[in-house]
Amino acid sequence: MKLKAIATLGVFSLLTALVAAQAVPGKLAGQQGARITSWPREGPPRPLPPRPVVFPPYEIRKLANGLQVVLVSQNEQPAVSVRMIIRAGAAQDPNDKHGMAMLTATLLDQGAGNRTAEQVADTIDFVGGVLGSGAGSDLSFVNAIVMKDSYELALELMADMVQRPTFAQEEVERQRQQALSALKVSAEDPDAVASQVIDRLIYGFHPYGLPGAGTPASLAALTRADVVDFHRKYFVPNNALIAVVGDIGAAEAMAGLEKYFAGWKPGVVPDLDATEPPQPTKRVIVIDKKDAVQTEIRVGHLAIPRKHNDYEAVDQAVKILGGEGANRLQQVLRSQRQLTYGASADLDTFKMAGAVIAETDTQTANTAEALRIVVDEFSRLQRERVHDEELAGAQDYMVGHFPLTLEVPDAIATQVLNQLFYELPVDDLPKYRERVLRVTPDEIQRVARWFIRPGQLSVVLVGDADAFVKDLKGVGFGDFERIPIENVDLLSADLQRRAAARPQ
Repeated sequence: MKLKAIATLGVFSLLTALVAAQAVPGKLAGQQGARITSWPREGPPRPLPPRPVVFPPYEIRKLANGLQVVLVSQNEQPAVSVRMIIRAGAAQDPNDKHGMAMLTATLLDQGAGNRTAEQVADTIDFVGGVLGSGAGSDLSFVNAIVMKDSYELALELMADMVQRPTFAQEEVERQRQQALSALKVSAEDPDAVASQVIDRLIYGFHPYGLPGAGTPASLAALTRADVVDFHRKYFVPNNALIAVVGDIGAAEAMAGLEKYFAGWKPGVVPDLDATEPPQPTKRVIVIDKKDAVQTEIRVGHLAIPRKHNDYEAVDQAVKILGGEGANRLQQVLRSQRQLTYGASADLDTFKMAGAVIAETDTQTANTAEALRIVVDEFSRLQRERVHDEELAGAQDYMVGHFPLTLEVPDAIATQVLNQLFYELPVDDLPKYRERVLRVTPDEIQRVARWFIRPGQLSVVLVGDADAFVKDLKGVGFGDFERIPIENVDLLSADLQRRAAARPQ
């Protein structure tokens, strides 16, 4: 080993000498004192020319009971994805029953039809498939991915889940305990707390601002009868969409859907009576976590729903602020100032409203400086016209990434169902590149001046408050509300949990 190391060192020394000699013109010929030139530099390779996105052929149909159907033929893989959306999520949770939609969705595969939870899992595992369910703010979903020869089995399992879930009491209790454990963990996680509180500030008491995962009190109070009632109201075919994507013909796909879902009875879906989100207003919440060594920072305000006519331009404006392909926040906070490992901004768009939220974290001592920079970048996006090269970088990333979202049947099913759910034309999917590249710097400036409101930003800071609150006044945020992390209450107007009154 020693001889090998010496030999290696000799070769390395020779190479080093040769490179150094090449860097000094004429040195090998005896010339001395020549200037050392710089290393040759090359830029990254140019991107390949864009290719058109070929979206697979599709059909939109409807069963007699109102179930809307999308059929997409895609034969690149011998697999079939079946994905169903129910137009009901956490936004439909009854008052004082937060967590209802998510608890209901997690129970769908925990016993359905004549199968127990274990039998459902064993059945899908035996054919090498995937089966799942869940819920978000606006919707619940059930999905299955199987090989083509197991298509009818997937439909049978899904039909049982949405039409005949058993909601066994022991499974209700088990899922409740898992949800309560998750809440306990997230209540001590600065990242989770910051995200929950910024949503509450932006959306107020609109359903999007309320705890979709529930609270310890609301989850403890939910009963099996509550779950059954929620399922009965919203899990009906005229409130659902289903997409079948993959290596299967339209006739065969429809035959299976008719067999397993035609008998599903339609119902009257309740209207959503929701409070309007409040107008953006400047409000700073400091969540005090004594043992924190860094501060979670969230900054944002109300934005637009997904169906808004200016969605494309607003989306690209936010991507320039903090998305892939551009990201001013990352450039300033990380590359120039070394204040963080990462910074981003996202446009969250839902059925009824949306929000623009910037997020980062930083060492406690840098909290005020990092917050000032984030707010400054909101202001700069509003007042300064975006450079052509900056917009092109964001657009190139979006256009280049889009084909990756159409590589597998399940991803295609998700894209198609999203278009239908938000009442957008499915025909727009193949035109994605053209829609993105149509946005100009002038349009970015127009929408930024219209919807970016630097003076009305909501701010959430989660960290060791004693170490940074004294610096907030110097960056324009001296007026703040301070809450110990253990006292955060998303259902309270001032976000603070009150101690129960002692009996006299």
